[in-house]
Amino acid sequence: MYSVIILAGGTGSRMHQSVPKQFLALAGKPMILHTLERLERIDEVGEVIVSCHPHYKELLQMHIAAYMLKKPYTIIDGGETRQQSAYLGVKAAKNEDIVIHEAARPFVTTGEFKALMDCDAASATYGLDIPFTVSVQKDGMIGGLLERNSLVNIQLPQKFKRGALLAAYEQAEKDGLVFTEDTSLLYHYTNAPIRVLEGTPNNIKVTNSVDLMAGEAIYREYIVGRD
Repeated sequence: MYSVIILAGGTGSRMHQSVPKQFLALAGKPMILHTLERLERIDEVGEVIVSCHPHYKELLQMHIAAYMLKKPYTIIDGGETRQQSAYLGVKAAKNEDIVIHEAARPFVTTGEFKALMDCDAASATYGLDIPFTVSVQKDGMIGGLLERNSLVNIQLPQKFKRGALLAAYEQAEKDGLVFTEDTSLLYHYTNAPIRVLEGTPNNIKVTNSVDLMAGEAIYREYIVGRD
């Protein structure tokens, strides 16, 4: 059984809207609901923990009730950083098997969640090939070429064992290190094998209004009738 942690603690300042992006309408419903409704259909999901800004916890609870979601939900305060929010979510988890996802990635499918959970590796992530890769120097000039065959753009969701990830978070806090996502953190401290599953260009992270407009097209072409 899995505990799924949804990171929804951002305030969405770049969107210049009255509510954070995860609550903006996408295809007729709040963005975060697309992910939560898919989790509802997965038997292996034993609980859902949402890391949320304190100002919007009541709004999230209202949405969960309005859409009649049935999984056990725990809404916790997010941290000051993404890493802290994830750490608090994992601390609150009741199961050893966990999945971490971001509310701003509403196009992950039910099948992708299931494939991640069914993967035989203890830790796994989605990754997407990077078509062009160069290194850039401090002066803003290209400093060299990178071997793109060995590089991927990391996507969520990701899965882990709770104990190993908690230990890595705690060490990172002691060391004052901040990571942009959790497979990098775990690998840095444990060198543990982490499986990379093939991602999709549709699993975008919505960060600005252009992404939101693109998201409407992705939903129509990629989600409707398929998930």
